[in-house]
Amino acid sequence: MSQSPPPGPGRNDSHRSRRRPRSGTEPLTARSDLWLRTLLSAIGVPFFAAVTALLAWWAYSSDPHTSPSDRVLSVLAALCGVLMLGAAVDLLVLRRRRAQERERRR
Repeated sequence: MSQSPPPGPGRNDSHRSRRRPRSGTEPLTARSDLWLRTLLSAIGVPFFAAVTALLAWWAYSSDPHTSPSDRVLSVLAALCGVLMLGAAVDLLVLRRRRAQERERRR
């Protein structure tokens, strides 16, 4: 059985209610690489927007009897649109986290 580590210096237990309980095996300072996530999302938003527009135009200009069909192209355009929205939401989350870090440093 793993027990949560005892509170120590540098620990902020007020955030504990909003986060998952620690299992005790991960480092206290474990964080995702925010700059890499920002870079990937910043590249992903315009890329998936362009692919979505291209696939939507292709679906509009094709007919049901061509290969790939307009339905397949529409589904692919919708999928790329969802990926674009996911990357855009990730950029907003990352902006909020950076603002919170700046506030903590003050």
